[in-house]
Amino acid sequence: MIGPRKPKPHIDGFVFDLDGTVYLGDHALPGSVAGITQLREMGKQTLFVSNKPLEPREVYAAKLTRLGIPTDPEQVITSAHVLGRYLARTEPHLRLYVVGEANLIAELRRHGLTVVEELEDQDPKQVIIPHDIDAVVVAFDRTLDYRKLNTAYQALLGGARFFATNGDKMCPMPGGGIPDAGATIAALEHITGRRVELLAGKPSSLILQEAMDLLRLTPDRCMMVGDRLETDMRMGQQAGMITAVVLTGASGREDVARMTPPLDFVIESLSELPALIA
Repeated sequence: MIGPRKPKPHIDGFVFDLDGTVYLGDHALPGSVAGITQLREMGKQTLFVSNKPLEPREVYAAKLTRLGIPTDPEQVITSAHVLGRYLARTEPHLRLYVVGEANLIAELRRHGLTVVEELEDQDPKQVIIPHDIDAVVVAFDRTLDYRKLNTAYQALLGGARFFATNGDKMCPMPGGGIPDAGATIAALEHITGRRVELLAGKPSSLILQEAMDLLRLTPDRCMMVGDRLETDMRMGQQAGMITAVVLTGASGREDVARMTPPLDFVIESLSELPALIA
């Protein structure tokens, strides 16, 4: 563990990233179960935040519970859930074209939003101007194909608004990483000259506010714990949270050393967390 020589912070709530922080694939990372269990025994609140829009909150809660970290769905926030809530509150009339998987579409519809159906018989080589699309939503999509990319491209050229669940470049997986939503966003930004106008996930203030509302705490009484510097740690710093990066996922010591301003703590395992505040 590396940390500053200063008084131990008083923390009431911990906000955890999931992939690369608490677990990797279907296995809990070493020390994560013990560390979170001990924090809870100390009376600390815990909340889990994921930029992944691939499953509903109930599935992530069930996975954590199965791994030894009992969790209710209300203790999990996903970028899909945050985007759905935000658009339902501010832009409920928009007709959305989703570059994403089935869960995101279902999540948006659960919030009463309209998702434009894909034309299955559309020739991907045809240029079709989609006049019934008001906004494009980009997410982590393992079913991405040329037809989806072309439809989103044409809609954005036609003036559709540009939203995304998250901007992660890659998603950590056992044995390496795979392209995430950030890759698709970058491609669309490059070919259209447009810039995504709303990111629902980390480091967005939208997902942060959702977390603080659930914890009923202010950011200065919370610690953000994650493995990604550009999302987890940047959100924590911008909000005024105590930050702790864990070296079990996307970031190494060399990456951490280059980050400015510096992080509060660098840890090898979540099992080190209780000692930081005890």
